[in-house]
Amino acid sequence: MDNVGLLVEPSKSRPIKTILLTNDLTDAVMAEAETLSCDLIISYHPPLFRPIKRLVQKDWKQRLAIRAVEAGIAIFSPHTSWDTVKGGVNDWLIGGLGSGHVTVLSQVLSDAYPSHRLEFNVRRDEELTAVMEELKACDSSATLQHSSNRSDNSGIHVSFTCSDSALPHCVHTLLGHTALSQSLTISKLEKHPLPGHGQGRLSVLDKPVTIATAVEKMKTHLGLSYLRLALGAEQTQESSVRTVAVCAGSGASVLNGVKADLYVTGEMSHHEVLDAVAKGTSVILSDHSNSERGFLSVFRERLAVRLPETVSVLVSQADRDPCRWSEVHDSE
Repeated sequence: MDNVGLLVEPSKSRPIKTILLTNDLTDAVMAEAETLSCDLIISYHPPLFRPIKRLVQKDWKQRLAIRAVEAGIAIFSPHTSWDTVKGGVNDWLIGGLGSGHVTVLSQVLSDAYPSHRLEFNVRRDEELTAVMEELKACDSSATLQHSSNRSDNSGIHVSFTCSDSALPHCVHTLLGHTALSQSLTISKLEKHPLPGHGQGRLSVLDKPVTIATAVEKMKTHLGLSYLRLALGAEQTQESSVRTVAVCAGSGASVLNGVKADLYVTGEMSHHEVLDAVAKGTSVILSDHSNSERGFLSVFRERLAVRLPETVSVLVSQADRDPCRWSEVHDSE
C-alpha cells in the first residue's frame, strides 16, 4: 500500500489559493511551485514513501519536504485511491482505446460494512434491553437484530453485528455478563465488493481494432510520439484486438494471468514481457509515469468545478517521465 494522504502540513494554516497537480514531486516541480506561490501540491506519487528518522539535505526527497515546510506548502498524495476508484486513472487509461464493456481485474472490498457477527442468548426482556444499550455505546453504527425462541428455555436469541474496531469492546461487554457469555459465538463476515472499484481494467471493445491502430490510439491518448510494442506470438500489427487489459504504472502483478489480446501498462520486466508474448498477448509499454500523467488534466477539471473561482488549479509544466529518447550525433 502506498503512503497516501496528507504528507506535509505547514504549522500555520492559510487559505488555499493555488493548487499544483503533478505526477512526481521533483526539484524542478518544487521550484515551479515556489515560483507560483502554491499553497498545496497534489503529487500522484508520494514523495515520502518509507519511514524516515531524520530530515537532512543529503537525501533529495527529504530536501523537498524541508523546502515545502519552509515555504508553507502542503503536500497531499492520492496514489492508490486514484488507481482503484471508479472513473480514476485506470478507467481513463482504458478509455483511450474506445468504448467497450469494462470490468475490474482486482476487485476492491469495502470496509464500510460490519465485519463480525456476535450471537448469544439472554433470559429476559429486561436483560436484553440492558445489554443492547451497552453494545450500542460500543459502536453507534452497529446493526442490532434479535428474535424470540422461548419454546426450549433458551430465552431470547440475539444476533449482533459490529465493526472490526468495535469488536474488542463489544466482546468485553458481553463477557461481563456471566450467563450470556456461555452462549456467545463470534463469526467473521465476508467483505462486500465495491462494483467498479479496484486495480486494473479489462475491456471487451465494442469495435475491435488492429494492433497498429491500438498503438496510434494510445499515442494520441497519452500525448506521446512513441510507445514500445511487443507483438504476441504469431501476431502481426494487423492482428485484431478485441480484449484489452490495462494497469497504469508498473502493471505486471495485476495483468499476470489475465487473458487478453493486448496489455497496456507503463512498464514490465523483460521476462514478464516474454511470458505475455509467449501466450499470444501483445504488450504496449509507455514508461511508468507516462501511463498516468494524462489523468492530471482530467482531475484538474473535476476539482476546479468543486472549488471557488478564487482557487487556481494548475497542472505542472515541469513534471515529466525521467526516461526520454535521446538522439546521439556523430561528432564528426
